[in-house]
Amino acid sequence: MNDEGEAACGFATTTHCPLLPTRRLVWAETALVFLVFFLQGAWPVPEVNEPYYLGKAIHYWNPDWVRGDFFLDSADTHKVFYFTFGWLSLWLPPVAFAWVGRMLTWGLLAWAWQRLSFAVLPRPWWSVLSAALLVCLNERCHMAGEWIVGGVEAKGFAFVLVLLGVEALVRNRWNRAWLLLGGAALFHVLVGGWSAVAAGLAWLWLGGDRPPLRSMWPGLLGGFVLSLPGLIPSLILTWGVDSEVVSKAHLIYVFGRLPHHLAPGRFPLLHVIRFVLLMFLWLMLCQATPVDRAGSRFRAFVAGAIVIGAVGVVIGLLTARNPVAGAALLRFYWFRLSDVAVPMGVALGGAEFVDWLLRSRPAAGKRWLAIFLVIAGLHVGWYAFRRPVPAVPRADKGRVANYGGWRDACQWIANSGSIPPDARFLTPSMSQTFKWYARRPEVVTWKDIPQDAHSIVVWWNRINDIHATGSEDPDERWHRSLAELGSNRLRQLGSKYHADYVLTVSRPRLDLDVVYANDSYVVYRLCD
Repeated sequence: MNDEGEAACGFATTTHCPLLPTRRLVWAETALVFLVFFLQGAWPVPEVNEPYYLGKAIHYWNPDWVRGDFFLDSADTHKVFYFTFGWLSLWLPPVAFAWVGRMLTWGLLAWAWQRLSFAVLPRPWWSVLSAALLVCLNERCHMAGEWIVGGVEAKGFAFVLVLLGVEALVRNRWNRAWLLLGGAALFHVLVGGWSAVAAGLAWLWLGGDRPPLRSMWPGLLGGFVLSLPGLIPSLILTWGVDSEVVSKAHLIYVFGRLPHHLAPGRFPLLHVIRFVLLMFLWLMLCQATPVDRAGSRFRAFVAGAIVIGAVGVVIGLLTARNPVAGAALLRFYWFRLSDVAVPMGVALGGAEFVDWLLRSRPAAGKRWLAIFLVIAGLHVGWYAFRRPVPAVPRADKGRVANYGGWRDACQWIANSGSIPPDARFLTPSMSQTFKWYARRPEVVTWKDIPQDAHSIVVWWNRINDIHATGSEDPDERWHRSLAELGSNRLRQLGSKYHADYVLTVSRPRLDLDVVYANDSYVVYRLCD
């Protein structure tokens, strides 16, 4: 079938051009895909990154919300996300704000996934199974900790536009694809930017089955212009900053704070092995399944994402003895797209493989369909089983001792008439929900790393000044609690960082003025 025939049908197939899906079918499939995404991501609020991104969004529209916090007052990089979504926080409390954002993100992702699935495999209901496989493989086989369905942040909205852009690419509508990928970069420059690079690599790979470059200039230009509000704030993070400070910030960001996302030499071996096996599974599915031109375009995009990740691995190997150069290059999240694209490739490639078997070798097709249904069903079913069980938010799980005591102490601070709204706190290093619950500024916390070079260095200096032990033993590098520092040291830190209070564990008790205490946590006053 030629491209004109593909455009008329909206997709191509190796056998025939089926009827377009009815609106009722589209809505039904989208609703079921949404249910899959809901079960995957509906953890108690807040999710791991929600205090970080939603806190920034709330503060963007209401600077009086936790005024004087070091992280919230640092440079904003995802301004389009804050501007287009954050205004809802003017009317919604943070928990409702998070849930509205989740529902919106998952709904849009479900709609975009149904469209992409039908473009690759124009058969009803396969989008539901492939969606379940996607979230299963993305969670259980990622290499660098990246995800597509989770809490509310800028990359969720960016991935909606990436899925729509890949759908346009699959349907041979390249100008639309470039515009959509530029829109993705508008919300998250790295998600959209790497997706555009993968699409460019796909265009090169496709050879004769591609439009000429001159025909794509409107989409390329339009996509680039669309990306600028996302690109420019990222570029200015290092403008006017001394080169030594910039280099130090890169080292801190890549090897100090985020090696699990950025430095391939620091990835857990199990994560690498399972991702490589998933990649080989995708290659075997590609070899085993006949493909049409639409499917070839999708495979070329996945291959482009793999190439980008492979370049990241090469950079990590070549710069192993030069961490300054390595940090300067690895900070661009080379593995973010492949962590999502390879599960996408296996999910849709597996659906194509089973569909082909059902038509060519029905008995084998039914066996493979059963296998995929069991895998997807066990993953989604496990989450469906766990949802009714009360759980600790993942932003707190493993990060604070005794969630109930932590929450009670923070809520007492939030509701206390004796603690001013701008009173600054010294808080546990690994806690990340203090501002979310207590609505008070804090000096520094591990999770809330700023994005501009100068503030990254300041953040690192604060973390080490307050929480580091000075030991060279990695297991003894950090104090287990602020209480270990003692009363005099805490008073010195309070004076240095203009902190008025300390929130720490209740044992050992310190020689400071106690203003609140429960079985697990105590609030001390540092100043008269």
